Amino acid sequence: MRIRVVSSREEIFTLNPNERIVHLAFRPSNKDIFGLVETCPKIEVIQLPKSYMRTVSKSIEMFLLMQRIQLLEGDVWGHRKDINEYYAIPSSVIEKIKAMKIEGKPAEEIEKKISRESKLNPEMVAYILNKEASV
Repeated sequence: MRIRVVSSREEIFTLNPNERIVHLAFRPSNKDIFGLVETCPKIEVIQLPKSYMRTVSKSIEMFLLMQRIQLLEGDVWGHRKDINEYYAIPSSVIEKIKAMKIEGKPAEEIEKKISRESKLNPEMVAYILNKEASV
């Protein structure tokens, strides 16, 4: 699973229309979010750093809810955009999530344990958990 890291508003309009998970590494305006949704019609998740989450307007939150797009808080730890425009969630993490789910562990326990071990936000772990359940 890959997260597309976008570090400037100019980059939004150059994205692949098939992107599903995008991390915005800048403080987006309402116009930026609308542009992203328009450019990437298949988008499922927009991830923002914690400090930027507080500045997202209620109208954008409502718009994303209506579009069935999740707005998650989180970071892409240790990612270097100059090396790769995608942050890859290690397959070992995804396999561990699947294994814990098969063992019958509750979702909250999986989210807590995996986020602590992998530095992924619990909301992103929950997204992966739900995504893997539907595959």
